[in-house]
Formats: sequence, structure tokens, C-alpha cells
Amino acid sequence: MTTYPEAQQETTSALSLQQQFLCLFAQGFDAGPFGPQYVEVGGWRIRGRVDVEILRQALADVVERHEALRTVVHLEDGGSQSVLPAGQPELRVVELDEPPGAGRDQRAEQLMVETEARPFQVNDIPLLRAVLGRFDDQDSVLVLNSHHSAADVWSLQVLLQDLAECYAARAAGSEPQLPEATQYRDFVAAEQEEAGSPAVAASKEYWRKALSGARVLTVPVHRTDKTPGTSYHRFVTGSHLSTEVIKLSKATRSSPFMVLLAAFTVFVNRRTQATDITVPTFAPGRRPRFQSTVGSFFNFVPVRVDLDGCRTFRDVIARARTASIGAFSHELPLLYLLGEAPELLASVGPDNVPCLFQAVQPPYLMQGKRVGDLEYTAIWRRVIPQALGSETPDGMIWSMHLSPNEVVGGLSFSRHLFEQAEVHQQVGEYLNIIGELVADPDASI
Repeated sequence: MTTYPEAQQETTSALSLQQQFLCLFAQGFDAGPFGPQYVEVGGWRIRGRVDVEILRQALADVVERHEALRTVVHLEDGGSQSVLPAGQPELRVVELDEPPGAGRDQRAEQLMVETEARPFQVNDIPLLRAVLGRFDDQDSVLVLNSHHSAADVWSLQVLLQDLAECYAARAAGSEPQLPEATQYRDFVAAEQEEAGSPAVAASKEYWRKALSGARVLTVPVHRTDKTPGTSYHRFVTGSHLSTEVIKLSKATRSSPFMVLLAAFTVFVNRRTQATDITVPTFAPGRRPRFQSTVGSFFNFVPVRVDLDGCRTFRDVIARARTASIGAFSHELPLLYLLGEAPELLASVGPDNVPCLFQAVQPPYLMQGKRVGDLEYTAIWRRVIPQALGSETPDGMIWSMHLSPNEVVGGLSFSRHLFEQAEVHQQVGEYLNIIGELVADPDASI
């Protein structure tokens, strides 16, 4: 662990409730949510000539602008965090030998995979790294990598927007003129102020009733001989499935997430015969004031869907819709929920680990957006499997990204707890079930 003289520390504050929750699973700084594999990576294709020195200056600008990128977390004595002076983030430049064509898309994604696999110590300030892969003078890939304790997927989109503005200003010979940033410690202070508010009390009451007797969804493990780590299985469907999911979501006044979640509960029911299914998912954890703040905000939200009495898939969607609206409209940090439903995690143990489900739609995805002389397009379509990626605490996370043309999905899993063949089988079963259900939502399930 790197140590810093007290004189260098600018400010010290408490941890957020989300960070405190992560501390429950902390394994020091060698593994777990504060370990070197708990990272967040984003990638963008850039059209136009990138000046490396100007990019380096712009990276320093965003580190100066966002305190979370230069904050160290202390796990002792209940936990705290200290903001340090800004420093120059690492920028690696890689020449990519790939001719124009579809191969460049694959090589760009591969660069993200390589970047994600590289260890990132949580105290290696600043908590931002960049890789610029150059195909030629007019076609590049920019990969931003941050420790996940400092930035979530939303934060990376914020960082890229700010970076693009800073780069454009400096390329024009000007100082960046961005509005003052709201900092993560401001969020921690606001969270503490609102702890006893009527809104929080009302949401706690909702969860006390909604989670009475609930147990979070778990899956049995099958221990392997692989070293601990997280692997990623990825898959893509044809346009027909995404078209049908979108069509059914509109017909049922639901979101695509609700339809996909409903299908997931049917998948779980057919595997386990359970009808009371509490699926953990993610929520942004942000309120309007902190939309453009960099930090680790996301919340875990349990969505409890009761399939008892459901005859058709349309019935299940209605249950998933009601449960999702209730859960997301009463979003609270999971520590609050555990206070109201202390038995929620009783199903978790050495032989049964959590299984989460999410539909990914990050905000601010720049698609062909020109800022100054450069055009940025986010790389959201990731299809390359990974033997080692960003760490998922022991368990599984299903991730679905739906577009009008396809469903791009991924299943991250603890490779020391699950066999690859079992993961492939589960994905195949789930996709078959979705296809069956959306084809005839009024058929008996």
C-alpha cells in the first residue's frame, strides 16, 4: 500500500454509503472491490488527427477538475477518503497495424480488453489512465481506464465529455472554460444531510414491506482449478429478437429492461421452480445535482418478482413492471435496505453466490459527436470473450445492451466457481426462453 505524508492530503471525508457497502467485502488492497482488478474501462473511436501532447494536457485538466480521480481510500477505523494534489495521468501511445475495414473494430475492442486486464492499484494516484491506439493519422482509439472505486460507467462518459472539451480548447490555444464541477465529497455530505429526511424514511418503509421474507437470488457454485478472477462470456443475437422485445415493451407499457427481466425470472423459475424471485440489479445512484460528478455512485437494487398465479408471459411482464417501478422509485443505498431486511443476504454462502441482472444503457454515449476538430464515437458493442476482466465479487452478473439491430449481452462470472461450459449452457437456455416468450406472450408459461 502506498502511503502519503499527511501534509500532502488536502481534505479528508467519510465514505459514501455505497463505499461503506463495498467495505463489507473488502479484502485489503490485494483483491476484492479495492483490489487491482476492480477497474472500469471505456473506449472511443476518434476521427481526426490527435495531438498527443495536447491530449496529455487535457488528461491533466480532467484530473485537476475531478477530485475522485486523486482520492485515496483508507479502510481502517471505519473507513475514510483523502483528496490529494493533482498529478499527470499515464498516457500510453500504441501503433496499431491494422488496415482499414472491419478488422479495426475488433482490434479496437481488443485494446480495451488488454487495458482492462492490466492491474490498477487503488492508491496509484491519479486513478485515471489512458491508452491512445493509432491506426493512422485520422483514425484512433482512446481507452480510458479508472479504478472502479473512483469512477463508475456513467463517470467515464462524463470524463470523456470533459476531456473532449478540454482538448478542443487547448488545441485552439485557449484555457478550458468548463462550469465548476460538483465533487464526490459534496455527494457524501448531501447523503449524510438527507439520512433522516422524510423521503428516506418513506423509502425505508417501502423496502421493509417489499422485502419481508425475501432472499436475494443466488446460484450454486461448481469449483474449478482456475486461479481466482472474473471471466466474461459475450454473445450477440439477431435483429429479430431486439425488434420483438422493443415491440412487446411498447405494447405492455414497459421498458425493454422489464421485458428482459421478466424473461429472466421465467428462466430462473424453470431452472429452480422458485416463484418468489428477488433479482439484484443496478441503479445509477445519482440525483440531478450530481449528474456530471465523477465517483462511484451505483446502487444495488433488489427487484422482487412474484410469479405465483402468472399464466402467461404478459402476466409476468406486468409483475416485473410493477416491481421495477416500485424498486427504482424508492432507490436507496443497499446498506439502508439491509437495515430494513437483514435476512436479504441469508441465501448467500460459500456454496451459493449472488446472481445479478442488468440492462446497460449508459448516458451521454457520444456517437459521431464532433468537438473541435475531432469526432468521437463510443465503443459500446463488446463481443470478445475475456479470460480475465474487471473483478466481480464472487458470483455472476448478466448484462444486456439492446439496440434496434441486436441484443449484445455478457455474463461475467467467477472463473474459479463456474465452469465455462455451464455458463455457455445458461446463456443458450436464456436466449431460447426469450425467443419463445416474445414470439407468443399470451401462451401458457
